[in-house]
Amino acid sequence: MMKKVLLLGAGRVAGPLARYLLDQPEIHLIIATRTIDKAQKFIAGHPRGIAIQLNVEDDNALTSEISKTDLVISLLPWIHHIRVAKICLKCAKHLVTTSYVKPEMRALDSAARKKKLLFLNEIGADPGIDHISAMNVIHRVQKAGGEILSFYSYCGGLPAPENNDNPLGYKFSWSPAGVLLAADNDGRYLENGKIIDIPHKKLFQHYRFLDIPGVGTFEAYVNRDALPYLDIYGIQSAQSIYRGTLRNIGHCESWDHFKNLGLLNQNLRFDFHKMSLRQVMAELIGKKSKNLIKSMSAYLKIPQHSVTLKKLEWLGLLSDMRLPIGEASPFDMFAHILLEKLAYKEKERDMLVQRHEFIAQYSDGSKEKITSTLADFGISGGDSSMSRTVGLPAAIATKLILEGKINVSGVHIPVMAEIYKPVMAELEKMNIRFSEVTTRMPE
Repeated sequence: MMKKVLLLGAGRVAGPLARYLLDQPEIHLIIATRTIDKAQKFIAGHPRGIAIQLNVEDDNALTSEISKTDLVISLLPWIHHIRVAKICLKCAKHLVTTSYVKPEMRALDSAARKKKLLFLNEIGADPGIDHISAMNVIHRVQKAGGEILSFYSYCGGLPAPENNDNPLGYKFSWSPAGVLLAADNDGRYLENGKIIDIPHKKLFQHYRFLDIPGVGTFEAYVNRDALPYLDIYGIQSAQSIYRGTLRNIGHCESWDHFKNLGLLNQNLRFDFHKMSLRQVMAELIGKKSKNLIKSMSAYLKIPQHSVTLKKLEWLGLLSDMRLPIGEASPFDMFAHILLEKLAYKEKERDMLVQRHEFIAQYSDGSKEKITSTLADFGISGGDSSMSRTVGLPAAIATKLILEGKINVSGVHIPVMAEIYKPVMAELEKMNIRFSEVTTRMPE
């Protein structure tokens, strides 16, 4: 029997997801977006697909479309998920998202269970594949009578080495605004039994180097609050837990300075028709723009030959250029420039790296260090790694739900074996797989 899936959004990660679902003979896909062009490109005349124009803020129109389908996938910004979820409840439809579960979504758990609906969230790359691969190791250790003493998890989306060709060591495979917002998060982790809190103002001052054999050496800084994962992953006895973001060397120091300059400020407003970039930068530090490098050097307390100032110069932020963005914030200015300067060119590849490091102890007192590593690369002239690793887990889970192979209800993330095992098996068929190394530790 043909099942209907409504996909809300046709952004950067939607392509592989849409094509996977269109390849399933029992699925009819409707892609709904505000502007229809991208959605039509993904459908590409497929007989089991259709693109429609939809304003997701129109509750009547949204309800009408959701009511016609069996399952909804929301790739919209997370702020829309709760409205979509409540309509899914009303219409008795399953929901899949790749976003973090917010308290408002968690609050719908009981109602979803009563209607035997599954609201599956965090089924992308990070969050998503990180949960799947972590739980695969954790459950195996626990089944063998062991416990996890320490768990460090890292993830980063970066340019492939051959396309890492700019001073910032980064390119955008997802929303620049999302990257900038994440740069203002607080961080928290547990290390040797001690809770470490990192306020957002000092986020980039607390980083470590991580060497991943065969891939490279990276900077890692803390990603949000890791402590809830002691319970989520069922590893309450762990004395250390850390979730980190990976970036290329030199990232953290520069981004700490970018933040101190006010480039993430969303409250200030400037008229970019009237002011050049150097004039805006001068305003941010309260100085004249005549000798801006010298003024910024003094403001940040760094040498005039500092690599950060060289990066700002390369970005054009110290130039007389004006942006066509009207009245906007420094945040808007920075996002606009980064998107222009750090875009992937045609046929360039990105790279997604995930790394888990566990220390496990068993009932006989023996200990093991287990490392689990994924290095996935985009396809030259084809899909990015980010779009595949975010979109495919959601697409696979959708198929499994519709086939009745994932038969749970409520608000969930992929930490249950019933969810993660079949998704992981399908990802491995697509060559998205982790390599593991286990080392016995000395007594």
